Amino acid sequence: MRTAPAAALAATAVLLAGCSGGGQPAAAVTTSPVTTTAPRPSTEPSTAAPAPAPAAALPAVPTAQTAGNCPYLSADDVSAFNGEKVYGVKLDPTQDPPACFFARGDGSPQLSVWVYAAPSAELATAAVDRAAPVATTNPADQPAGWTGGSSGGPGGAVYAVAKGAVAVVVTSNQEQSVKARRVTEQVISALGL
Repeated sequence: MRTAPAAALAATAVLLAGCSGGGQPAAAVTTSPVTTTAPRPSTEPSTAAPAPAPAAALPAVPTAQTAGNCPYLSADDVSAFNGEKVYGVKLDPTQDPPACFFARGDGSPQLSVWVYAAPSAELATAAVDRAAPVATTNPADQPAGWTGGSSGGPGGAVYAVAKGAVAVVVTSNQEQSVKARRVTEQVISALGL
């Protein structure tokens, strides 16, 4: 199983940073991609561009968050799906529907959800590939009709899928991507996507 959850979580933060610009989501998918695996040795001369910045250098999740209740996912559902009590919920009100962030007892993030209505199917797919690159993560195909990538491990889990011009990205502090998948399915059902 291929996993790169720490880089995927950082890439998702970049996705959010691009999406929270008040109607400017294309910026999230036009920046250089995050590399989640080491380059493979090659005998061919290299013509590639310089490597992108390491995940640690990527921007953090925007601070434009307000306390509230997620309109499409309850804290009780997150506690049940993620296996950890939710102690706080914040929203990014610059998006519609808002991105939702669920916190642990110490205030650190345990689960984040982004629903991205892209201008095109290509941009939705690119947003998913940014969060969970299909070349380096496991395939994701739930619920039916949605496709993308998923990974899990000690750094956390990500489940990112797109259908048409809509992308849903869920990150979790838990190691099992099945938890993020269940949240994704709940979100898609609740929003009628």
